[in-house]
Amino acid sequence: MENNSGELGVYVMQVAAMLTGMHPQTLRKYERAGFLAPSRRYTVRLYSDEDISRLRMIKHLVDDVGLNLAGVELALKLRDGLLEIKRGLSAGTNRSVLEHITSLLDEMLEMLGSY
Repeated sequence: MENNSGELGVYVMQVAAMLTGMHPQTLRKYERAGFLAPSRRYTVRLYSDEDISRLRMIKHLVDDVGLNLAGVELALKLRDGLLEIKRGLSAGTNRSVLEHITSLLDEMLEMLGSY
């Protein structure tokens, strides 16, 4: 079963909760907030490795950085935008400029706790 990003959903909610150190209700809350969209098979939510990574980042932003849900939403949008820019830049031709920009983007993503 594929989720919206085309990745295989491989973890049921209880396992995803264990892997992220979150309560299952917290996973539901973040889904309702629109932070992720796990795939479903019938009524069972299936979390991909990308979903787990995103949940860990959300946990970092809430627990370590102290962001509220609005801050998390902004940070996730920023992260997603940066990743999109990075993918676009990788198609460029000037190698030294691309390497420099890619390095800067990696630093920014690391500051956001991207895993």
